[in-house]
Amino acid sequence: MVLAELGGSISRALQQMSNATIIDEKVLNDCLNDITRALLQSDVQFKLVREMQTNIKSIVNLDDLAAGHNKRRIIQQAVFNELCKILDPGKPSFTPKKAKPSVVMFVGLQGSGKTTTCTKYAYYHQKKGWKPALVCADTFRAGAFDQLKQNATKAKIPFYGSYMESDPVKIAVEGVERFKNENCDLIIVDTSGRHKQEVALFEEMRQVSEATKPDLVIFVMDSSIGQAAFDQAQAFKQSVAVGAVIVTKMDGHAKGGGALSAVAATKSPVIFIGTGEHMDEFEVFDVKPFVSRLLGMGDWSGFMDKIHEVVPMDQQPELLQKLSEGNFTLRIMYEQFQNILKMGPIGQVFSMLPGFSAELMPKGREKESQAKIKRYMTMMDSMTNEELDSSNPKLMNESRVMRIARGSGRPVREVMEMLEEYKRLAKIWSKMKGLKIPKKGEMSALSRNMNAQHMSKVLPPQMLKQIGGMGGLQSLMKQMGSAKDMMGMFGGGDK
Repeated sequence: MVLAELGGSISRALQQMSNATIIDEKVLNDCLNDITRALLQSDVQFKLVREMQTNIKSIVNLDDLAAGHNKRRIIQQAVFNELCKILDPGKPSFTPKKAKPSVVMFVGLQGSGKTTTCTKYAYYHQKKGWKPALVCADTFRAGAFDQLKQNATKAKIPFYGSYMESDPVKIAVEGVERFKNENCDLIIVDTSGRHKQEVALFEEMRQVSEATKPDLVIFVMDSSIGQAAFDQAQAFKQSVAVGAVIVTKMDGHAKGGGALSAVAATKSPVIFIGTGEHMDEFEVFDVKPFVSRLLGMGDWSGFMDKIHEVVPMDQQPELLQKLSEGNFTLRIMYEQFQNILKMGPIGQVFSMLPGFSAELMPKGREKESQAKIKRYMTMMDSMTNEELDSSNPKLMNESRVMRIARGSGRPVREVMEMLEEYKRLAKIWSKMKGLKIPKKGEMSALSRNMNAQHMSKVLPPQMLKQIGGMGGLQSLMKQMGSAKDMMGMFGGGDK
């Protein structure tokens, strides 16, 4: 995953700082130097890195901090906030409204995945109830209209383009007019890819923008572009009013720091990230959860949103009850694997869980891990109800293991591996024992009045300790933005 290496380096720097007996100027400087090095190696622009280091030093003045302050926590929070500041220009982008026609124009460099992103953007909004349409104003690249046509047909989205007309301005105007008459409320215009050296193409982009008067111009940027990102993004911003950024190819192994630089250059928010080639590999970008995941702190609110999407409402209380009892059976593991596979790209899901990604989901091996989960489920299909519903690992003796291996057509070694995975997950699950579930009807009231004090009473002691006590809990609640998001962890909050 792009930026995973950067996140790992920053996490290690913070961990080394946390392990120090005394936090003094030297420890702080060493930590900041490691973070600076990691950002520069990831192609983040030098000026941004220097500003971030200066800001953290001005926030964390060790001499002024009273003896009772938790210096580690203050430094970690400062790093978190500064990373958020790089990615968040502080102003929201234009949001299209249903039943009111909005024109969105896509611009970007050649090969940044612009045409595919146009379709993903349309498909995402189509699922949410919009009526999108695509216009291909890219007459420069051979095969551009064919690609858009193929993508749009697959996603069942209306499209417009021409094999004969060579004037992109004319195509864009005709397409926008046509779809406005057809009552489409989200008209997406795909333009030719270009870079800042191509003056003629930049002029053409300006003309398309003037003719279609888009409500929003989205700059699509390849995450692997590197140090050139800042200058290229700035050139686009100077030519057209870029209002938002979409970063593509976030599933690759590029350094990805250029993506952070582009946000600073355009002073526009990132609204989506592309995490793969498929239509559903497209995530809404939210700064705090993203930085939280980047630093290995997980994204509970995002994970719970996924849970609410795939676990039927009537099953959620039952699942929460099982959580509070701490009894983890193979049947529960089977059901959770089913839910995980429904959630979409599995790497995204596991990166939302603190400490989970490294164990079951090695970086860049999502497909292999997905296949492994399916194999585990095949083995569990060969089990009896007694075996599936028992939480006693001793029940699985040698003859049972041999029978399951024969029934599922898998080697005994793999059945043993699956049982080891079950024991590992059961250990994690047991930490949730003692979770206090609010009664029906109490949930929304509780979520409105929830503070860290209330939360500490709901959480089991082991989990509270893992988060870092009351201080850690308060910090986590601030990062997640609201108590309502935190209540999402327990299936609560207003729907």
